[in-house]
Amino acid sequence: MHNNTITSKNNQALIGASFVFISAIAFSAKAIFIKLAYQYPVDAVTLLALRMLLATPFFIVMAVIATKNNTSSSRLSMNDWGSLFALGLGGMYLSSLFDFIGLSYVTAGTERTILFLYPTFVVIITALLAKKPIGKREILALALSYAGIILIAMHDISFSSTNATLLGAGFILLSALTYACYLVGSSNMLHKIGTQRFTAYTMIIACTACVTHFALTHSAASLKLPMGVYQLGLGMAIVSTILPVILLNAGIRRVGSSKASLIGSIGPVSTILLAAIFLGEPVTFNQIIGTALVLAGVLSISLPTDQQES
Repeated sequence: MHNNTITSKNNQALIGASFVFISAIAFSAKAIFIKLAYQYPVDAVTLLALRMLLATPFFIVMAVIATKNNTSSSRLSMNDWGSLFALGLGGMYLSSLFDFIGLSYVTAGTERTILFLYPTFVVIITALLAKKPIGKREILALALSYAGIILIAMHDISFSSTNATLLGAGFILLSALTYACYLVGSSNMLHKIGTQRFTAYTMIIACTACVTHFALTHSAASLKLPMGVYQLGLGMAIVSTILPVILLNAGIRRVGSSKASLIGSIGPVSTILLAAIFLGEPVTFNQIIGTALVLAGVLSISLPTDQQES
């Protein structure tokens, strides 16, 4: 009986790890969809609105189910809704917008690696808010991560104009920073309303903001796009938005958030491989070493948390 219990737990852990692994690869494919779509006459705002619009019905259903299954008697106050709107707009909407704009200037592999710096930003923001000095391990992690980014930037500069690369990298860094702020600020609301409700609510807010942004800056004629853009938008909504959310939530329930974070570190590597296969982006020695440094830096921050989790 005891052996069966252990086997069952091991199976659940394996299934959970597989879910998170597939989720990371699916989410990393987002950059591939975006770069393929940019081969058509479409801008970042239109493409982002299309992705969000196609994904919105799923998050509405998710919100309804999560709210219906909610057993908590506490209701959301005006301050709670204010926090949700701030996180949805400042985190998910702005982070996505900066990411889409940045990808019009840099390669998919570079985008994913720079975006993966967000855990280092979380460490810095948390230390500043707590008014505590950053430890030696964190300093080493930051040094490794940013050394890797410099190497990767050198890779991109060798294949494109310097100004365009720096501009794109700047937007991706802003994306990582706003996402890190979203993570730091989401802790209280996550505990109060749960992961599914929080994800659904903030995504609906972000989706609404993206569509509103498009409506205010574009005419209806802007939606007269080649069928290929709509196909890629649908693929991005399903494969790189809806599917990762479902699998990640299922995976976290089985292996925990810290282990999921470590497994998710496959993201930058998978993006580089997918970009080489589908976009023909070159893979250089600088890029490989730079990505390895970023991964080493991020993992050195994440690993102690993972070891503490039972």
